[in-house]
Amino acid sequence: EFGSRWGPSTGPASPTCWSLLDRDIHPILLYRRATRTQNATPSTTTHLLRRPCALLALTSAASGSLTRTRAPSAVMSSTGGAKRMRAGSEISISSMFDAGNIEKVGVAEDGAVQLRIMPDPYTELEKKSHMQWFAFRATFGCVAPPDVPTFEIVNAKDVSYPEAYYSCGATTVCVSTDRQKWTRCADTTYDHDSGVLRWTWDGDAGVGAVVYFAYFDLYPYERQLDLVAQCLAARGAPGLGVRSLGQTCDGRELDCIDVGSGPLHAWIIHRQHPGESQASFFAEGLLERLLGLRTGGAVDSLTRRALTDAFTFHIIPNMNPDGAVRGHLRVNAVGSNLNREWSATGDYDAPTVARSPEVYHALQAMDATGVDLFVDVHGDETLPFTFVAGAEGLAVWGARLRALQGAFVGAYARANPDMQRTFGYTPDAPLQGNLAICSNAIAQRFDCLGVTLEMPFKDCATAPSSAHPFGGARCKQLGASLVDAAVYVHLQLRGVDTPSFPHPTDAYIAPVEDDKAIAAWLEAHPNGGVL
Repeated sequence: EFGSRWGPSTGPASPTCWSLLDRDIHPILLYRRATRTQNATPSTTTHLLRRPCALLALTSAASGSLTRTRAPSAVMSSTGGAKRMRAGSEISISSMFDAGNIEKVGVAEDGAVQLRIMPDPYTELEKKSHMQWFAFRATFGCVAPPDVPTFEIVNAKDVSYPEAYYSCGATTVCVSTDRQKWTRCADTTYDHDSGVLRWTWDGDAGVGAVVYFAYFDLYPYERQLDLVAQCLAARGAPGLGVRSLGQTCDGRELDCIDVGSGPLHAWIIHRQHPGESQASFFAEGLLERLLGLRTGGAVDSLTRRALTDAFTFHIIPNMNPDGAVRGHLRVNAVGSNLNREWSATGDYDAPTVARSPEVYHALQAMDATGVDLFVDVHGDETLPFTFVAGAEGLAVWGARLRALQGAFVGAYARANPDMQRTFGYTPDAPLQGNLAICSNAIAQRFDCLGVTLEMPFKDCATAPSSAHPFGGARCKQLGASLVDAAVYVHLQLRGVDTPSFPHPTDAYIAPVEDDKAIAAWLEAHPNGGVL
């Protein structure tokens, strides 16, 4: 396989040795991992795949052998004797699973495991390689008390949004021992001088103990397939159907769940940025409510009204499954940031079947039905709030969309306290909106209420909780609460030039993105509050 990929000079016929990682891995899997970096070469592949845990040597064709040797469990001293390894040396690190991303680079003098986040493929439009998402498994060897396992990401300063680690409240690493229940490492710290993100694990670190760390709760692709299967098996929901809008670059189906018989078409899409796993949980919560997946098909009266009198929903639970599986932060399999692919940018043509088939197929499907309400669901690295970004910078923005967006956000915040109206992205100046961004493109194309909904990677400041910090479960609740906001505005989405809503919090508020104002609010409301 290496011979066919790299040519005879570096294949099995060559005496070149390849340093590979962590476990026995089929060469095809190693090639797939190597190609996460744009224009990977045999030399860069060797560098990316180097780990201290295993050595796989591809020797000459003359011997025809494939040998593997384990790294010794002890380090030899200069006199030939063995000495005990530092604690971090006895912790095996692996990211070879769905959404995994990390590289072990060494062990610090104090025993901390030193790690490096792997970059996304190069993005042609943005001229950069994003990175920030990480997820890995730690398997403990002989970490003896009183050692406390410590981990540090040494290239944290080089990520796409380093300010997320210290601005507007601190980022805390997520941790789980079963990949189902997640909590946070409260002692996560970022050192400005070294640019290192550091935390400890005070749970079970006995021999053979396993723990998973991630930037946010993991939502694996297998769980998405299970969710789609549950939707297929649901009974009683009007207009229920599951279809593929097309295939991704890696050949995965772009699943879309249609449900409802109402006259308005609501498109809700999720996880264009694959490292924002919050969006997948949101989709699950929304679908569970619409289809009664946890109640034997029974739905509440408001949901029944939404499905029969108001909307036909079209829900894409994951726009970027390739990037999610590969452990990317923002791009698909070929390096396209899907949320910049909804319109051409200068000479950069988008969307295209070759570079962004996910967007191409989704847009075709939207053109076929029309769009009356649109929500693009994301996660934001820096702000500790859930918020909505709208179409203020577009030609279609005016009194109508202003009133609709205000009422939508107000109703959402009343339905779920994790949503708030005050803080968010600074709105674009008039006529300065970027039409390559999804919600802008759809709002302009269909003259509809179109928004981007952002959830935090940090604990949500409006309702912080050490026992139940913001995670997948609360993302699901936000997904379910979308129904309340959608039904509240549905009668005035079309045919009303100047919508009017009765509640005092329905008035539009331009969001504020000001570090000082946010810091002041956080200091004054350490236990959260209504915004």
